[in-house]
Amino acid sequence: MSIPQSRLRNFSIIAHIDHGKSTLADRLLERTHTIDPRQMTSQVLDSMDLEREKGITIKARAVRIEYTAADGLVYGLNLIDTPGHVDFAYEVSHSLQACEGAILVIDASQGIEAQTLANVHLALRQNLVIVPVINKIDLPSAQPEVVMDELENVLAIPREEVLLASAKEGTGIAEILEAIVARVPPPKGNPRAQLRGLVFDSHYDQYKGVVTYVRLAAGTIHEHSRIRLMGSGAETDILELGVFRPQLVPVQELAAGEVGYIATGLKSVRDAQVGDTVTDAASPASEPLPGYCPPRASSSRGSTRSPARTTRSSATRWRSCTSTTQASRSRRRARSPWASGSVAASWASSTWRSSRSAWSASSRWS
Repeated sequence: MSIPQSRLRNFSIIAHIDHGKSTLADRLLERTHTIDPRQMTSQVLDSMDLEREKGITIKARAVRIEYTAADGLVYGLNLIDTPGHVDFAYEVSHSLQACEGAILVIDASQGIEAQTLANVHLALRQNLVIVPVINKIDLPSAQPEVVMDELENVLAIPREEVLLASAKEGTGIAEILEAIVARVPPPKGNPRAQLRGLVFDSHYDQYKGVVTYVRLAAGTIHEHSRIRLMGSGAETDILELGVFRPQLVPVQELAAGEVGYIATGLKSVRDAQVGDTVTDAASPASEPLPGYCPPRASSSRGSTRSPARTTRSSATRWRSCTSTTQASRSRRRARSPWASGSVAASWASSTWRSSRSAWSASSRWS
């Protein structure tokens, strides 16, 4: 089904570990009948055995949900599932860059925790609309009123905007879906402009090569077109173009604002790094999308020593790397709004108010 850009919603779910992010994603897929009930499993978007065993999301996933809202119209909701650990902050930031909104999940018995603040920080930096959800209200130890007070005092989130839910019991799922439609703005971007798409993740397929996950910021991409990765400079002919349902479903084209995948046929994931920009090889864009950082090699204390004649140069490089890393960490701490709890609360409150009064998602894709 072709859904106009005005009825597309790109969003993510962010939460502290074990606050119910994957379970909420399961309920959204169940409620919208995106997955056949016979194929439904717990943590359906977590495809790795380790993710299911430890209960955390390691690999980003995306899925397109078609939802018939209360107004009778069909909306395309692109859920981009983010890794659930702070060590994947770079990948999370680019997943959020592909969205206009984020569902902030807080455990009703645990309240605001460290990663809650860190994820809110990342989301507000991308000017996302945040939909706060207090989850696990079915627990005997749940204190939703206390958590609402925390949200008001720490993040300046009004109580009337907070949704109560139990992903385990399926409570509040309909209200969350309607809030996504009502609060998250549609994506912007001219389908007739030069092609620019953000690579927010990828995986390798032995038959299709590198399969990139992209969010198109501008332009339209057609199957079998020739594309260029602006960061790596690699060019290739598209083998397959499609969307996530959550399995790979081929389509003939993707337009600005849509989320999908490109089977590139490339043999190395280094040619399609997270944060890179996809453009048309014949008529490339003049500027890539912001935020791409080329990967840099890092030293390790456990690395194998070189022969004696290279030990001095290796030690020199290690000291240089260490001093640079320590200096950059010191600078980050000095300018970080999370240096202390009171500063974090003050910064988050002011940022939340300003983002509510002047939301400008289009500036990220201009």
